[in-house]
Amino acid sequence: MKTTGATLDFTGAGVVYDDGAELLRALRDLTVSICAGESIALIGPSGCGKSTILRLASGLLAPTEGSVLVNGEPVGRPRRETALIPQDLGLLPWKTVLRNAALGLQIRRVPKAEADARAGAALAQVGLAGFERSFPKELSGGMRQRLALARALAMDADLLLMDEPLSAVDALLRESLQDLLLNLWKERGHTQLLVTHSIEEAVFLGTRILVFSPRPATLVADIANPGAGSSGWRDSVEFARLCNEVRNALSGQGASS
Repeated sequence: MKTTGATLDFTGAGVVYDDGAELLRALRDLTVSICAGESIALIGPSGCGKSTILRLASGLLAPTEGSVLVNGEPVGRPRRETALIPQDLGLLPWKTVLRNAALGLQIRRVPKAEADARAGAALAQVGLAGFERSFPKELSGGMRQRLALARALAMDADLLLMDEPLSAVDALLRESLQDLLLNLWKERGHTQLLVTHSIEEAVFLGTRILVFSPRPATLVADIANPGAGSSGWRDSVEFARLCNEVRNALSGQGASS
């Protein structure tokens, strides 16, 4: 069943961290609107504040300036319909694959039978049917990535936030998982934000590519990418041109890919 994606609006959003000794500005004056069903890639230098943007969108962090709205409502706390895949994937090593996939539903107090059914369906969707009783340590890196994605899918999220979810796998497996993310997004229609350091990944998956400056993160380019997801996109001349455009936007801020 196709999901209706969420809208996401940042208006003058900023974040200043106070560690007790000094103030650290992580994000400055972010104003951007994301439509329902868009696939947005966020790219910029390491440590510039991209993960902070995902935390704002998820409701795990409140802006110290400006506002963040999901479906027109302020994000005061985590939403039931938002799923976040962190950099470390957040898998629990003492739980089975099925229990990991059902974790978000368990936290939301979905009845166990329903949670298991939804988690099992999500595992099948990402190609992990038959591994329900395995543990994360028994899975390959790519399979663990799929498990983290299955957990998000089981929640039937309308907003999927991913923090460098494919950074720990080899190039060919990474392309395969990119294809999986793309196909699931097309099938479900959710809104997704992907933080990545790969220019090619950003251009392959993002219908828009948001380029950020070094910390504090400031939006320096919002690049439309209507070809994302089209057949043969990776091998097209336009794909290569957009990769160069993103690279130039990054290098203009002193960043490296």
